Amino acid sequence: MSVAEHIAALDESGRALADAAAAAGLDAPVPTCPGWQVRDLLRHTTMVHRWAARFVAEGHTSYRPDGGEPQLDGEELLAHFHEGHAALVEALTKAPADLECWTFLPAPSPLAFWARRQAHETGVHRADAESALPSGPRPVDATLAVDGIDELLRAFHARDRSRVRTETTRVLRVRTTDTGDVWTVRLSPDAPRTTRTDDGPADCTLSGPAWQLRLMLWNRLPADAVDIAGDASLAALWRERSGITWS
Repeated sequence: MSVAEHIAALDESGRALADAAAAAGLDAPVPTCPGWQVRDLLRHTTMVHRWAARFVAEGHTSYRPDGGEPQLDGEELLAHFHEGHAALVEALTKAPADLECWTFLPAPSPLAFWARRQAHETGVHRADAESALPSGPRPVDATLAVDGIDELLRAFHARDRSRVRTETTRVLRVRTTDTGDVWTVRLSPDAPRTTRTDDGPADCTLSGPAWQLRLMLWNRLPADAVDIAGDASLAALWRERSGITWS
């Protein structure tokens, strides 16, 4: 996906997140984030948006801590969310292609990194907000969902801090039934290594529509929301250990 496509996805997902939050009400529990109410989700996401926007708009080349979650509520919190989201979209839209700033995952450029990361950050939290509604999370564009799976498997879990490890070598395969994309995740005592291939046998295969696989791999849907073939203990291992460590 291009930078422009990621920014468009960020814009749309942020608006949908806010709409779902307003419809559910700020007191509503967020089933995909146990212990959170919708207000907690808004406070967290707007903090992330403002943190990311500072790197893009101000060009910080080293890590800077976030500014903390706002202690706002009600309409003030919703307005604060809208403001922060719009500022992030604007910062990314106006940023030069040769932007230099701090990043934390491999990417073609810092601008490409932040556009992609915030598109998927906001997209997953959109699903969180929609989980507070009776209808639950809605499907998203399959291309966006595939890109989100790829970021999770080949960027986040390629880092040494990934806790998805096995004592002996095991192979987990992820396959989208709507787009035909496939990833082979080799698990071992080291960090997972993922390729966009389907070479060789797999101990476990997870398959389903791209949007459902993305949410399942981010632990927003239960493992049985997708089809599991082979050793289901690897799906359980993923759920137990795949939480992202940010620091």
